[in-house]
Amino acid sequence: MVGFKATDIPPTATVKFLGAGTAACIADLITFPLDTAKVRLQIQGESQGPVRATAGAQYRGVLGTILTMVRTEGPRSLYNGLVAGLQRQMSFASVRIGLYDSVKQFYTKGSEHASIGSRLLAGSTTGALAVAVAQPTDVVKVRFQAQARAGGRRYQSTVDAYKTIAREEGFGGLWKDDLPCHFTSAFGAGFCTTVIASPVDVVKTRYMNSALGQYSSAGHCALTMLQKEGPRAFYKGFMPSFLRLGSWNVVMFVTYEQLKRALMAACTSREAPF
Repeated sequence: MVGFKATDIPPTATVKFLGAGTAACIADLITFPLDTAKVRLQIQGESQGPVRATAGAQYRGVLGTILTMVRTEGPRSLYNGLVAGLQRQMSFASVRIGLYDSVKQFYTKGSEHASIGSRLLAGSTTGALAVAVAQPTDVVKVRFQAQARAGGRRYQSTVDAYKTIAREEGFGGLWKDDLPCHFTSAFGAGFCTTVIASPVDVVKTRYMNSALGQYSSAGHCALTMLQKEGPRAFYKGFMPSFLRLGSWNVVMFVTYEQLKRALMAACTSREAPF
């Protein structure tokens, strides 16, 4: 490796895998309170009609939701479900981002020139794999973020949540979601992504947090929301979702690039003769 810089050597799949997962965890640590605020706003008023839900709203706005949680439940409540959240990021980002180039090369048979179709196919494949691997962690994360101290704790620990959901709802309860939720959220960026994906994300949150038998499907959940709370319910938690999406992406990709370079530099120095 004499004469080569770390940037001259393409990163290995292991470097991409570990770098993407670690960067995603760091981004999650920084933006997690926004995600928790988003979940609380999304499930608010679920059992009430639109008028009653607006009049008796406990949470109002991003800052109001965060301050209310800190005042009534303590600062730690903003990080409810963090363990499952980090598990999700490590598994989801590692597969989705870390394996993307390898899967793309598989579809292009090693060609350096990948068509749009090959890129979309590679993205869809790694996205589907990531969802399959990380979905249980996402369900547990949402359940923890949704449970308020006043309402009683449904689960005592992350492990208890996995066991309880599997025991009471079957293993299918850990994969409680629809793939279109993730594919819709995967396209676009920033404000446009939030506008498009917010209704699906709200339905996903409600469906993941629902008790056994509350909704027969994600479609039934969406219809119930529309009938009881009106169209505006699909944009609950819009602002924290938008803020988190933007800040998470910035932190994630900047950190990923730095970690990738550091890992490549370490590999290069280890292989260089002394």
